[in-house]
Amino acid sequence: MAGGCCGHEQNFAGVSQTYRRILLIIIVINGLMFGVEMVAGWLSGSQALQADALDFLGDTISYAVSLWAIGKALAIRSRAALAKGISLALMAAWVTGSTLYKVLILNTPDALTMGTVAIAAFVANLVSVLLLMRYRDGDANVRSVWLCSRNDAIGNLIVVAAASGVWATDSAWPDLSVAFIMAALFLSSAIQIIRQARAEMATADTNKPVEQTGCTAAREHGHDHH
Repeated sequence: MAGGCCGHEQNFAGVSQTYRRILLIIIVINGLMFGVEMVAGWLSGSQALQADALDFLGDTISYAVSLWAIGKALAIRSRAALAKGISLALMAAWVTGSTLYKVLILNTPDALTMGTVAIAAFVANLVSVLLLMRYRDGDANVRSVWLCSRNDAIGNLIVVAAASGVWATDSAWPDLSVAFIMAALFLSSAIQIIRQARAEMATADTNKPVEQTGCTAAREHGHDHH
């Protein structure tokens, strides 16, 4: 019976102390990695690392908004998700534009710094992905957190591959190519989040207070009081 009620959490809205704690941990991880990658990207001259650092900053802000939106009406949560989707699209545009500018310069980044920091970033995002695994099918607000963390981990592996390419070819092109790929990932996630958020906004009733179903309440008691 519990499986029939709670086995699929497509409507999970994040109303759980456990989920709130996980978000706080991930916010701290992303904030720290933003600082590390931005400094490393600037020192090494890697556009891919700087794009990834910007992603960490965007995620830190995005996850803070997700934490704030928990427990709010569906219309508010969906608008928060919509704002995050739009910010991802803007991020994709910024990374694309700045990378096109770097194409004109073509300074070869330091491959060792790129690879080392990208591996550290991957570990950080892998921790986030594992913490969020059970919440990957929630509402637009919750799902946007999962999508960002998953794509970040994929992006880190691509940066590691780019560092290997830079080392092997002594060229900036692997770094710039990865920056373009990351911009495409940002845009893909933005489209998914915006579509789900708009669908939820269409059905939202702002006049009704947020209610916990028996399933959600049982889940909270089951997870938070053990």
